[in-house]
Amino acid sequence: MARPLGLGVQPRLVEGDGKGVKSYGSLDANIIIANAPDPVFVSDLEGKILQANDAVSQLLGFRQDEVLEQSLSRFISPAETREFTAALREVVERGVMRNVVLNPRSASGEVIPTSLNASALRDADGRAIGVIGILRDMRELDKARAYAESLIKNAPDAVFVSDLEGKILQANDAVFALLGFRPDELIEQSLSRIISSDETREFLAALREVVERGVTRNARLNPRSASGEVIPTTLNASALRDPDGKVIGGIGILRDMRELDKARAYAESLIKNAPDPVFVSDLEGKILQANDAVSALLGFRPDELFEQSLSRFISPEETRQFTAALREVVARGVTRNARLNPRSASGEGIPTTLNASALRDPDGKVIGAIGILRDMRELDKARAYAESLIKNAPDPVFVSDLEGKILQANDAVFALLGFRPDELIEQSLSRIISPEETRAFLAALREVVERGVTRNARLNPRSASGEVIPTTLNASALRDPDGKVIGAIGILRDMREYEQVVRDLEKSKSELQEKILDLEKFEEVVVGRELKMIALEKELESLRKELGRLKTARV
Repeated sequence: MARPLGLGVQPRLVEGDGKGVKSYGSLDANIIIANAPDPVFVSDLEGKILQANDAVSQLLGFRQDEVLEQSLSRFISPAETREFTAALREVVERGVMRNVVLNPRSASGEVIPTSLNASALRDADGRAIGVIGILRDMRELDKARAYAESLIKNAPDAVFVSDLEGKILQANDAVFALLGFRPDELIEQSLSRIISSDETREFLAALREVVERGVTRNARLNPRSASGEVIPTTLNASALRDPDGKVIGGIGILRDMRELDKARAYAESLIKNAPDPVFVSDLEGKILQANDAVSALLGFRPDELFEQSLSRFISPEETRQFTAALREVVARGVTRNARLNPRSASGEGIPTTLNASALRDPDGKVIGAIGILRDMRELDKARAYAESLIKNAPDPVFVSDLEGKILQANDAVFALLGFRPDELIEQSLSRIISPEETRAFLAALREVVERGVTRNARLNPRSASGEVIPTTLNASALRDPDGKVIGAIGILRDMREYEQVVRDLEKSKSELQEKILDLEKFEEVVVGRELKMIALEKELESLRKELGRLKTARV
């Protein structure tokens, strides 16, 4: 147990500025000290330990009787004894001292790194008669600090530590490699030595942000290297805190932006020289960059486009669709074939499709979109021409998606099947053909996807009257602007007349075969008679000869 205060006066524990801001009776103080989780001791102004709690004994490995009434100089070095005595004078003058480094020796001889925070112990008249000290075991913190220093030293990125005035306290080899300075040319030097006056102000502002928010991101710095080269970098910094959590500096990571700037310049060159209209916007739809093809498409000068919202050129409905497309870019990294109809400088609404991909910052965060517009006027004309061909074709022609849903059909289809347009459009072909033929049709669609065409597939759709109509289907691929197969264009041929002709031919063939059979029978009868006549003639000739022979014999 902690030994009670053995003073002839009732002391008060005073916190704050030593003017009695907060005080306790001696009994309360004894209880607080004894039960404190941290090592707490009371000493007089000469450094003699008057009281210590169990945590002190556990820290140092001494029994209470080996600590009490002993001078701190028994446990610390002469130099630290002098520092502690100076700290006691600071307590008398200011009422408090913080983060004095002490390295007391334990009973086993181990030197234990600690920090000491102390406040004044005052008598009833407010006179300082000693100190109440709290030791913090710094072994784990020192291990953590050593580990952090090892991380900084071995980090592949350029990492440095500075105080809040911008003085470099520590830097790793990557910093020296980046800037070409020796350690002694950077350590203890101000960053203002290697960056401009404006950037020094920006860096100090970034340090203030670190103090307020604990972190700052993507501050631009262009330090000068030992060779005089200005190196574009970005700075991400987090707070460096003392054991009490107070911000005392910043840990900064520099990212060499030379290669990234080259890549950015190359990307900007690609955008500028792209044959298609390409623009860059932020996530609110403000145009940040656009190439000449955009100006040529819309008829606006660059200064009439840059820093303008796309909502200036498209309708409110399309603005909402574009904003949804931007959300898709953030979520998925890309959006395809969004329809936009921007108004040109002449007021013409230009049909376009938009394909967009994510624009990311160096940390990979989506900060905008790179959009490519495709002028759909010629394609729309071609589509209208194709639709006109379908509509006016004499044969039944329809368009379906890859699941067999009818998207479009001409009048010849409705005439063939007897359905109204609203009874067929958006309906599946499976409604008018058998399950077996549905499977055959889907197989034909797969052939269209693979080979671009299918020929003479047999379909027997049911008409509105219930008649099963024999047809053949020839189909070719329907493709989107990117050439991807998205459906099929099918031409039906009504096979009823053909099959009637076939039936008539079959009937004629049957009748002909019957006539041939009759002829064969007739021929068989005629030939039989002729053979009998020949046989009779031969027999008659034979009789004549026999008669003549008999006559000759009589004579």
